[in-house]
This record gives sequence, structure tokens and C-alpha cells, in this order.
Amino acid sequence: MFDAMRIGTVALVAILGTAPAAPTAGTAPAVGAAPATAPETVGPAAILDRRALLGDVPEPGWYEANIPFVDLPDAEIEDTYYYRWRTFKEALKYTGPRDGWIVTEFLGPVGYSAPFGGINAAAGHHLYEGRWLRDRRYLDDYLDYWLSGSGAGPKPATEALNTDTTDWAHQYSFWAVDAAVARAEVTGDWRFLLDRLPRLTRQYETWKASHLDPSRGLYWQTPVWDAMEYTAGSYQTEDPYHGGDGFRPTLNAYQYGDARALAELSRRAGDAAAAQRFDREADALRERLTQLWDGDFYKHVQRDATTPIADRELMGYVPWYFHLPPAENAVAWAQLTDPRGFAAPFGPATAERRSPWFMHEAPDGCCRWNGPSWPFATSQTLTALANQLLDYPAQPHVDRADYQDLLRRYALTQRKAGRPYVAEAHHPDEDRWLYDGAGHSEDYNHSTFTDLVLSGLLGIRPQSGDTVRIAPLNDYRHFAVENLSYHGHDLSVRWDADGTAYGRGAGFRVFVDGRQVLHRATPGDVTVPVGAPVVPPLPEPVDDAANPRETGYPAARASHTWRGDKPVDAIDGQDFHLDVPATRWTNYGTPHPADHLEIDLGAATVVSDVRIVFYDDGGGVRTPPSFTLRYQAADGTWQDVPGQVRSPAQPVGRDVNRVRVDPPLTTDRLRVAAPGVFGVTAVQLWRVPDPSLTVTLPETLAVDAGEEVDVRARVTASASVPRARISLTAPRGWTVTGNSDRARPLRAGQTVETTWRVRVPAGADPAGLPLRVLAGTGAGVSSALTTTVYEFDPADYPVTAWDDDFGTDRLAAYRIDHPVAEPSPALAVVDGALTATASTRAFAVLAAPVTGSADGTAVVVEPRAFAGSEPEDSLFLGLSGGSGDFALAWYNHRHRSSGADVRTGGRDRPEATGGCCAAVTWRPGDRLAVLVRWGRLSTWLEHDGRWTRIHDAPAGAAVDAATLTSWSAAAGLRLDGGTIALDRLTVRHR
Repeated sequence: MFDAMRIGTVALVAILGTAPAAPTAGTAPAVGAAPATAPETVGPAAILDRRALLGDVPEPGWYEANIPFVDLPDAEIEDTYYYRWRTFKEALKYTGPRDGWIVTEFLGPVGYSAPFGGINAAAGHHLYEGRWLRDRRYLDDYLDYWLSGSGAGPKPATEALNTDTTDWAHQYSFWAVDAAVARAEVTGDWRFLLDRLPRLTRQYETWKASHLDPSRGLYWQTPVWDAMEYTAGSYQTEDPYHGGDGFRPTLNAYQYGDARALAELSRRAGDAAAAQRFDREADALRERLTQLWDGDFYKHVQRDATTPIADRELMGYVPWYFHLPPAENAVAWAQLTDPRGFAAPFGPATAERRSPWFMHEAPDGCCRWNGPSWPFATSQTLTALANQLLDYPAQPHVDRADYQDLLRRYALTQRKAGRPYVAEAHHPDEDRWLYDGAGHSEDYNHSTFTDLVLSGLLGIRPQSGDTVRIAPLNDYRHFAVENLSYHGHDLSVRWDADGTAYGRGAGFRVFVDGRQVLHRATPGDVTVPVGAPVVPPLPEPVDDAANPRETGYPAARASHTWRGDKPVDAIDGQDFHLDVPATRWTNYGTPHPADHLEIDLGAATVVSDVRIVFYDDGGGVRTPPSFTLRYQAADGTWQDVPGQVRSPAQPVGRDVNRVRVDPPLTTDRLRVAAPGVFGVTAVQLWRVPDPSLTVTLPETLAVDAGEEVDVRARVTASASVPRARISLTAPRGWTVTGNSDRARPLRAGQTVETTWRVRVPAGADPAGLPLRVLAGTGAGVSSALTTTVYEFDPADYPVTAWDDDFGTDRLAAYRIDHPVAEPSPALAVVDGALTATASTRAFAVLAAPVTGSADGTAVVVEPRAFAGSEPEDSLFLGLSGGSGDFALAWYNHRHRSSGADVRTGGRDRPEATGGCCAAVTWRPGDRLAVLVRWGRLSTWLEHDGRWTRIHDAPAGAAVDAATLTSWSAAAGLRLDGGTIALDRLTVRHR
């Protein structure tokens, strides 16, 4: 937390018998996780050359299986359309079996994101954009992530993460229910939402409980938590960054849309009373929103004011996104094309040009929403404009030519060096991105575009019934869309004014499942029947290799790695082909004729479907001419995986190389090896569970080296299973014994409980390893994991190497280290406490006259009081070898957070810190401890007599064990004024 870093043998063990785990080839049924495939549309409906439209996009098969294909006479809009599908695919991240797929905003996690990198600010955009994907599982998982998964989990109510909310799904304003219903209007899968109606209702009600001002009947929000810092309105407060609380068109319109969506769902659920209540709340909110209307625009109203600010901001169009305003308010649209309003060559601008705050400080740095062209807001405005044009009476202010023109401007804005590109914000008048951080802003997934093309420009308006409305907003003489999955049917639309564009006759035609259902001379506003929705159940495959947190298991290592890459990036759940940021491993610069990338699962699984995507930059890293896939056998040798069926037969770059393994293999370690200089963006091990079997294990299992522990699993059948084989796999060298049935039938509703005894080898590092239960049937292999944990107890470290209760002054025994160039605080022993006092920033590390131990070292401290200073009010614990060599965990009392810093030879070693940051709060009477064992630096907090792990740092990644244990046990104090006091410092060895 220094300023530079601110702020064995494994096997499938049968249930009978005793054996050390050793890898053997299993006999589970051959199951695979085949990707979704495009329908075989033939005849008059299929006319487009899909590969030609995709160009050089990596992994073209995914797009052919999932996206609608369009042909447009406007090349810039068309190119941007396919580019934006690429950015959406890049943002898909597989997080594991609990949360499945999520959609990310940035290509890598940021410090303020929810688990795995989710940010709810643009989640509504993600649901609108992704609703056109044929494979429903991506957004099914994503919606569950926000409603009941990690995205719905607790969030610290801190200044950096929003002090007004306590869960990630309410960190930023979010129109969750409306977006979920908009998606169901495309997929036809209403059952999915009705099953989640209580969770959707809770999402809406949580905003009511926290942000509804009952005296005004309006929702308030802080602009920064609308994802809008430094707005024209914000600059009129004492805090331009946050902006001051106010009543805004955004959250109020979002809640209106969500109320209407909940009313629709309640009617479908047969709950007329709930539907009426939600409609009444929406009606009341619409009436109260007149408080934001100043006669020609919806504006921000400061929470302590009764009249809107003078400045028009682009968010004033958001109410039309949800069909909220009355028809007579259409006068607001005159500002969209007014050169004194929002009109701009690369607009629209986020604030009107009349505002004295227009572009104030905007070129100085990210992020200011007082004039820059912001794709997030442009997307909302275009959706709102389409609604105005298609769902309201005619008016004189805007027409479909304005929609087409603005969409084209938006497409041309998304350019860099002449190629499609989207970052955070663009200059409204100049052809350059204002906010475009390297390794951060590339392909920024914070807006929509493909949805605007499909639902606006081409006018495909999803309906809740068994029809589709088509009302194009363009003046083209031809266009086509095909491979569009709508209510489970394949929808194609083609317009050819004179028949010369496609050679299939003149006119406007609509096809459903390859059958022509409409032909007329010209496009128009038409409604076409499509039939009842077809929503077949889909398997839920699990990638057993995925490690999105990039810590623990599965692990990845390689025989050589380029200094800018990491082996674990090949299994991080993402798969894209950018240079910066990257999600790849390469062996660039290797001295070897061939190299390997190894995946270590920690405990064996059934391997039947391996997918490898090779990175190829066209330069120094190329697709290998061949590759081998091997596993580690019981004797430790590496052998070719038997039964490989490869597709394609020869390696291809920038595409999926699929290896089916038949019969499946049970193993814990695989290697991909190849000659030359090559790279991998993804290694995936897909396993399809049997949906009728649920396996449950405790989330964690407490263990220690040299001890035995029982592992208990429950397997429940929801349907009859004629034959199920239940087994446990454990880490290499661990011994598993058990006694239970071998393969056996299970009745519907039956639960089988099975217990194994596992012995951990003496001297082993027991923490953070998986144990896996496999339940295989002819329909798949279900599984559950438990992760081993070590429970710290100072009594396990009986040797007291140093104990200072500060009853006497022993400061002379300590060495004072200075990790950064800051003065020492005044150190003293007063009233039985060590005190560190300063008036400005000060820092000192006290190294005790004892070193670490190879068997484990615990450094325990009893704080008496913290200084109350900011930003530094911090305690450091760990080992120090001097000012340039240390492994120190830290706790910042001001920010209630914990992490670690590791430095060797004066150089920071971020790979050994375990990431940042863990949320934790010290209370008087609590103790803090750092345990250095097994090459890890773990931080613990004792509260009410119970120790809890709060952070782990893999210090051994930067410092070998001998060096680490030669350093002195140490405690450091860093503050910006005041006094930190410690009651006791103890160093214990095992």
C-alpha cells in the first residue's frame, strides 16, 4: 500500500477401498459441450455471405452460431455493427459453475468492480445488446449474477464504492427489470423471468427503500453513481466529482420502466393485484416527474431545490427510453439537432452548448460528462428517439432521417486510425477520443450499437405476444437481416427496391424459419405472426479449467513465458485476441525448440472436450504447425491423451481447436506442447453435468498437514437415474479411503450421502487445494468442489521467539527500516504501549531481532488505537530484510481495507501481493496477525476470540523460502498525523 501501489498422484478413487490418489483413465460416458450452431436456413431466406461480412474476426464460428447478420448500403454502419459484436464477445467472461457467464465493461477488472469484474452501470445496455444472441445461456447467467449471484452480494458502503448502497447490483443506477423484459420479448422465454419474479421485485424495491424521497415522490441519486461525474449540474455544487444529491431523469425513469416491467410480469404470473400496484406506482412517478420538466426539457433538480437547473443535459431524453413522457413533451427533441443544443459532428454532446459549463475542463482528463460525446448516453438517446418516432404521434421536431443521421454519426465516432474502435468518450467536435487509456479503455463495452441497428434502423420491434413488428427507420433501397433468433424461430427480413441488390425479386419480404410470411412492394410498419415461442432447455456445461480470479486452482505454468504474459491468462475465463490488454500466454523469446503450457486442476476431473485457441499476431507469435495434448500418468511421466478426435485435424490460429476425448480421461494435469514460438488465448475443459443429479459439498474444508479429515457429500436425483458412479478425487499424494456403493441406481427424489476419509501428507501445504466429487451417469458427469482452508490458531505455533508487551522500553532492540523515502514518526513506549506520533506523513518499520522459521512464523499484534488520519492510518506486519526487501501485509484503518506489498532489491513485486483489496474493519480489542508459511503471507483478524482470514499473498512467487525466512519479523506504522498505539507485538514459530 505504498504510494506506487495505491491507495503427486491423483485418481478417481472408487468408493470402496483405500488408495493414494493416482491418475487413471476413467470410463465416464463421452459427453461434450458442443457450442450453439446456426440453423440450417436454406432456400430464399439465406442469401448473405456470412464469412465475408465477418472479415478477419477471430473465431468466426461463434458469430455464425449466435448473431443476426445484416447487409446494409451504409458501409460505416455495417462495419461498426460487426465490430461491436466483436467487442461484446470479448466482454463475455466465464466465471465458473456458480455464476457462469458475465458481461464485463472493461476487458480487465478494475478496483471498483464487483466480483470477477462485473459493473452494473452499463448492465442494462448489456442486456439490450446481448438479447439478440441465439445462445440464451450467456445472459441467463448474467441476469442471475446480478439478481442472486456474486453481483447481488454485499458491497462495502465506502466512498469509493458508494456509501448509499450495500450490494453490487445497486452500486450504480440500473434499469434491470425493464432490460430483462426487453430481452424476454426477443427470446420468448417468459418462464425464466417468472421464476425470478421475487428477485426482480427485490431489485426494484431496494431502490425504493434507499433512494425514494417520500416527500417529493421522486428518486434521488448522486450523479457519480449515475456513472456521471463532473456534469454541468455537478459543477454547480461544492463537490464537482460526486455532484451532490439530486432528482434526476435517469433513476426516476429507470424505476418507472422497472415498475411497468414488473406489472407486465405480474399479469403473466396471474397476480392482478401486484400488477395494479406496480402500474399505480409507475403512474405516480410519471406525474411527479413533472417536477423535473421546465417547459421544454427534463432537467436535474438539486435535492435541496424546487426548480431545475438552467442547463440541459443529454440525460433529459432518458424518459423516452421507457415511454414515460406525454406526447406534448416532444418539443424537447428540437434540442437534439439544434447547433446551440446537443448537435455536434461527433455528437450528440452530453451538455448543451449554451451551458457555461460546456466542455469545462473536459480535455484535462477523464472523466467529465459536460459536453464530451459519450457512447453510454448516445445509446440511450438513440433508443429514446426510435421510441419517439415509432411509438408516439407525428411531431415537427425530429424524423427518421434524424435517426439515420445520428446513428451514422455515432458509427463514424467509433473510429481510430480509420478502423472501428470504441473507448470511453470522444470529443464532440474533433475526430479524437478524449478518454482512451492504454490497457484500459480499448473496446469499451459500455453502450449499445447492434441493438440500435436491429431495433431502430431496421425497425425490428420485439413484442410480448406471438408476433414481431417491423418498422424500419431508414431510406435505404435495400437491406437484409438473417439468422436472427426471435422467440426461438429463425427470422429473416429482406428489402430490395428493384430486385438488383440480391437477385431474388423486388419488394419487402419477411421469412420465419425459412418460410416467406410477408411480401409487399415497400417496407412499412407491419406486424407479422411468428408462432408460439420455442424455448428448448439447454445443457449447462462447466469449464473445469477456468480460474477467473487467477489465484489458487486450477493453476497454469509453462516451460517458458514472455515477460509480458502469464500462463494463468490462458484459463482466466476470457478469450480475445488483443495485444493490449491481453488475455493470453505466449513463449515469445523462448530459448527452447518447443515449449508447453500445463494446466493443473489440483484434483482430477473427467476430461472429454478440450478446446484450445492459439494466439497469432501475424508477426513473432504464430500458429504452431502441430501440437500434442498430454496428461501426467501415475508414474509421473507425460503421455499422449488417448482417444483424441480433433476438429480441425491440423492446428488453426485465432479459432477453436477442439479435441474430443473418447473414452473420456480422468486426470488432474494436462499439457499443450508445440514447437516454435506460439501463444494460447484459451484452454477450456468443458464437462456436461447430468441435470438430474445435484452434488453438494461444504464450500470449504478445514485441514492441516499430517492430519486426517472426513469429506461428506450429498448426491440428490431429481429424476430416476439407472446407474450413477460417485467418487472423490483429491490432490496428489493425499490418501483417500471410503466405503459406499459402487455404481448404483437412484430414485427420483433420493439423496445419497457418502463419506470419505482423507489424509494430508506431513509437510504438505494444505490450504487452497480442491477436492472434487464426481457423479457420472450416461447423461453426463455432475460435480462439486470443496476448497481446503487452514484455520489459524496461535497455539499451533508454540515457540515464542519474541514478545514485547511494551511494559519496558526495548526500542533499541529493533532495526528501523524505511520502505519509502518518508521520515520516521516519533516512536516511544508510553503507558504500556508503543506509540508512533507525527504531524505529517511518516512511516517506519520496526524489525524485531528474530528471523522467520522454515516451519512457519506468526507475527501477532494487539493495536490499542489508530490515528484517525487520512489517507494513511496503516499497520504493516510480516518480514523485512531491509528497506528494499520485505513481504508486509497491511491494514488501512481509514479505508477499512487490507492487502500486501512485496519488494525485492528495491523493486515492487505485484505478482506476489495477491491483489487488492480485502474489506475488513478492526475494532478495539481485536488482534491482527500475519502468518508466513508455505511461501504465503496470510493476514488474519481475531474478533470475539475467532480468527478469520482476510487476505492471502503468494510471497513465494517473488522470494524463495530460504531468503524469506532469513528476514526479520517486523511491524510497521504509517500515518498522516496523530498517533497509532500498539499494546503488544509477538512473534511465534511452529
